[in-house]
Amino acid sequence: MIGALGLMLAAAMAAPAAAPKEGWHLVWSDEFDGPRIDAAKWDFDVDCWGGGNEERQCYTDDPRNAAIEDGKLVITARRERSTGPAFPLSQRSDPAKADAIATRDFTSARLVTRGKAAWTYGRIEVRAKLPQGQGTWPAIWMLPETPHYGPWAASGEIDILEAVNLGVRCAGCAGGIENRILGTLHFGGAWPGNKHKGSETALAAPLDGWHVFGLVWRKGRIDWTVDGRVYATQVAGDWSTSASSDPAAPFDRPFHLILNLAIGGGLAESRGVGGVDAEGYPKRMEIDWVRVWQSGEEGASSTDKGVTEGRKD
Repeated sequence: MIGALGLMLAAAMAAPAAAPKEGWHLVWSDEFDGPRIDAAKWDFDVDCWGGGNEERQCYTDDPRNAAIEDGKLVITARRERSTGPAFPLSQRSDPAKADAIATRDFTSARLVTRGKAAWTYGRIEVRAKLPQGQGTWPAIWMLPETPHYGPWAASGEIDILEAVNLGVRCAGCAGGIENRILGTLHFGGAWPGNKHKGSETALAAPLDGWHVFGLVWRKGRIDWTVDGRVYATQVAGDWSTSASSDPAAPFDRPFHLILNLAIGGGLAESRGVGGVDAEGYPKRMEIDWVRVWQSGEEGASSTDKGVTEGRKD
């Protein structure tokens, strides 16, 4: 039950809205115009965990998997065996997991702003070119800077963009090939009490061309955009958390940004023609720029005192 406050908030924000053009100021960006990835803005997750989805890559900090090329960030997935930590850093404080290792058949990269930049509300846009092929799973998404409402997914997850198997035969897709992108929220309780809700839309041609993937995140409302067009909206009442009765929760706290290219995993391998096509590697996800705006009425970044106090970096 979201209560009267939640119903009022949802009703007030139910009208269609376009992506904002005025009243926003740029608070963070990366144009990738330096010689190397900016360590003041990005960190790397390094593990062979598989994302909890049985993905088939090890994430590394090797420049062969992520580097700046001609003013663009390029995340490259390679077909090569690699061995590394079997669990993510957040789980390696457990002595039973600290020294465990795993071996995977692909390498890739996952860049995060965790501990460096996080935002509550705003307009986030990423200009990117996505890879194609069965088993490819590029993603632009956000996780909470701290688990304020509890373990995943009680504290939420915001998927700005996911795409799997672009360009692959797809019986239910326009033109008979996979051309869909996804925008999704994860919420509810801690796993396995988690829930999710999302939408799909067809990606305009060319599938292997540049597109701008975005999110307009206000209190009690989230709009997903592609090339400036709103294609999905969720409002308070569409989501919840078991840890709070506030209708805006858990999407009322600072979240950091993640860019990654996964290979395989449940979503990718269950769609298209199934599994992972091992041909055609390396695969590349290219990012031209990342920009974050906020309005004067609401929104806080990780440089604001009210947000940084109490953080656990």
